[in-house]
Amino acid sequence: MQNKIEKVILLGSGALKIGEAGEFDYSGSQALKALKEEGVYTVLINPNIATIQTSENIADKVYFLPVTPEFVEQVIVRERPQGILLAFGGQTALNC
Repeated sequence: MQNKIEKVILLGSGALKIGEAGEFDYSGSQALKALKEEGVYTVLINPNIATIQTSENIADKVYFLPVTPEFVEQVIVRERPQGILLAFGGQTALNC
């Protein structure tokens, strides 16, 4: 019997900057859609309200918080995910 992952946190692309975040927003939103198709509950942390990732029905739950260790830790404690995805968030998520 395999253990099915039921809930993950995805660290979003963060604030838009010239030359940064656009491609990560797209890849992150595609990751969220794929996870949803697999029945995984997704929690997104992304302070940018102007991204595809934060659009309605992309993630199951969205936290509009900075992608910093302090805020991410609070969400981890509250949500108790089985995994954290960060490669889709670009440099902001990797730094965190």
